[in-house]
This record gives sequence, C-alpha cells and structure tokens, in this order.
Amino acid sequence: MSTEKAKTMSEEQAFMDRNLALEVVRVTEAAALAASKLVGRGDKVAADQVAVDAMRDALNSLHIKGRIVIGEGERDEAPMLYIGEEVGDGKGPEIDIALDPLEGTDITARGGNNALAVVAMTDKGGFLNAPDTYMEKIAVGPGIDPNILDLDAPIGDVLAKLAKEKGGSVNDLNVCVLDRPRHDDIIQGVREAGARISLIGDGDVSAVIATAEPDTGIDLYVGTGGAPEGVLGAAALQCIGGSMLGRLVFRNDTEIARAEKWGISDLKAIYTTDDLAKGDNVMFAATGVTDGTMLRGVRRYPGGAKTSTIVMRSKSGTVRRVEATHNLERKDWLKSI
Repeated sequence: MSTEKAKTMSEEQAFMDRNLALEVVRVTEAAALAASKLVGRGDKVAADQVAVDAMRDALNSLHIKGRIVIGEGERDEAPMLYIGEEVGDGKGPEIDIALDPLEGTDITARGGNNALAVVAMTDKGGFLNAPDTYMEKIAVGPGIDPNILDLDAPIGDVLAKLAKEKGGSVNDLNVCVLDRPRHDDIIQGVREAGARISLIGDGDVSAVIATAEPDTGIDLYVGTGGAPEGVLGAAALQCIGGSMLGRLVFRNDTEIARAEKWGISDLKAIYTTDDLAKGDNVMFAATGVTDGTMLRGVRRYPGGAKTSTIVMRSKSGTVRRVEATHNLERKDWLKSI
C-alpha cells in the first residue's frame, strides 16, 4: 500500500470516527425520548421495552457492522439487543457495542433521578465480555494515582490515600455508594473515617462518571453493582479520564458457567479501566431520561421535547454536551432525530 493511499485511509477513518461519535447521540436520544413517556408510571418493564425498541431502530440506521457485547442479556432471554446481536447496516467498520437502553428502570418507573440511556462503542474486541452478574467497583476521577485504589483494603485506608492525593483531609471527601444492605460495612467504614456519603438508589453508571465531573462533588465511587454497568462506566472514564477497578461477583454456578461461556477464565481477576474498555477508539454517549447530577432529563411539551446528552471520545479526549429540541409531530420523528 502506498504512503499516500494509507494517509487517505487514515483520514477517512478519522472522519468516520468523528461522525460516528455524533451519530451515537441520535441513538441515546431515541431511547431516552421513548422511555420518557413512561416516567413515573410504575411500569419498569414497559419503559425498558420502549427504550430497547427505539435504540435498536436507531442503531440499525448507522453505517457500521455492529455487534452487541454488553446488552439486554443472552438471545434466549432478550428478543432484541441481546449479546451477539448484529446491528447497523452491515457496510461500515466492525464495532463492538456496550449499551443500556434504560439505565435505571426502577428510577424511571418511580420518577426518580439519574435515569439514562447509554451506549459505548469501540473497536472489535475492545470491551470485556462481562456476564450479567455483579461486580465490585471502585472509581476515582482524573489526576489521581490509580495505585491508591484497592478492592480489598479497608475503605478508611483508601480514603486516607485519596485525601493525600487531593491535598486535603478525609473530612473533605464525598463518597458515592449504592444504598443497599450489602454495603452496610462500607458505609460504616466511610463514616468512621470521617468522610461524607452520597447514597443513591440506582444508577451506578452515572455515579462512576460523577467522580470525573468536578461539579458533582463526588470524589470516590465504591460498591457492588451490575457488571455490564461496570464496563459502561469504564468506557466513560477511558474517555473523560479517571481510574477504576472491578472484580466479578458470582452468586451461583449458573453465573459462573455464563462467565466461562464468554471467555472469563480467572473468576477472581481484578480488572482495570484498560481491561474493561481498552484502546483509544472508545466512544461513549448518554442522554438523560430523568434529571440527574450529570444531565437534565427529557423535558416534554405538547408536540415536542428537549434532551440533554453527553458524548465523549477517548482518542481526542473531547467531551461534548448536546442540547437538542425535537419536533415529535413530524412523521417518522425517530428517523429524523
């Protein structure tokens, strides 16, 4: 291949990557707009289904050979956006996709905060094929030595190191934790160390990202949540900066068998950000469904709606916030967003 031809292909690839990053915004917007119709109506299953339907339609409009590696479950459990499903028009680059059409189904059903529609993309083989099980997680924002993170050390020790890194005291720190009985020991340890706590009901993708957003006031995220959400959080940190450790937690032999099916051989492995979402071609987008610490939710009004989206690329380190107004009275509005 000539140098000139290689340069042309490289330029075309860069152009495609930039365009794709913005096209992904349409995908999360579609899911968020669909789910927003069911906010507070008490039906999380229906809210998730309409988000899945809308996201799938939007993904299939993209010029990619996409493959779902983190999705709604395996094929026998999820009729659409299942792990291994191919999406896109089949004519573009090979892309691996991690997604959650509605991160926070319970939140949406209750009308709570921090529900998101989320998609991450990268080159083929770039995401850990995390099974649908739990994952222990600990995450910090950019500018912090990742070596301070430890899934096994007392939380007080981690906080002492983090405070030293930030040039302050433990009392200055704010730790985000999912409000679950399984986290009682963590919560007690944080309080005994003297740090503040922000307890959340759901939505640990947004909580991981919050560690990298100065305005949120979150210094550390720690706790056990969904493994697929761990990959999505790591994808965002790969773009925006920050560090994360994760370790899969298995509750039964069925989950272990599922992990082995997807190529997980070391059941006790501790994964870094690069292990979960590697490479410099990671793209991440999230659109708010309900209001949250990072994004405003969908604002609906007669005939239209407004959305707020964040989109990131690891290659450039660019973070964009997209505020969009949608005319929902137009025919086939989903295809035109």
